[in-house]
Amino acid sequence: KTYTMTGDISNILPLPDAAGIIPRVLYALFNKLEAEETENSVKCSFIELYNEELRDLLSNDDTTKLKIYDDNSKKGHSATLVQGMEECHLKSAAQGIKLLSDGTNKRQVAATKCNDLSSRSHTVFTITVYMKRTSEEGVEYLCAGKLNLVDLAGSENIQRSGAENKRAAEAGLINKSLLTLGRVINALVERSSHI
Repeated sequence: KTYTMTGDISNILPLPDAAGIIPRVLYALFNKLEAEETENSVKCSFIELYNEELRDLLSNDDTTKLKIYDDNSKKGHSATLVQGMEECHLKSAAQGIKLLSDGTNKRQVAATKCNDLSSRSHTVFTITVYMKRTSEEGVEYLCAGKLNLVDLAGSENIQRSGAENKRAAEAGLINKSLLTLGRVINALVERSSHI
């Protein structure tokens, strides 16, 4: 949930006890990269899925709609890409936390009977790391790693939360997307031929 993923995102060191997983990951990553002393590059993106539409939380233009598609251009390798998404280069954990904080402030939230600041969307904060490596034969190559940190909106009992009109429609779409995710996970676990 949101508190676990972001927690206290005030940019202070040492990290506050209430810091979430994302700030902790950023600090651990940059500490590790400093110790490695190898050429590297770090990028991040922050997207929101709200009412079945993707939005870029790092973009200055709030009206831009993102498109998601499968890229099968490489033989035997399929990747899911988001077209038009901002990717910001990070030089420090502090810079990453600032972007996380700015994006979180743009996120769709609303008051319900259960929560004053209820997340009305799912978000994905992605960190991509590129590192230069040298093989035993002395050949240089680029190594890439990607970490997707996901905050899902919670399923909602519409009567208990008191959601009406727009809020009820949001809740219905949140519940539908969580149900779909559950079906995808089950299909993966059962190694289904179709997902």
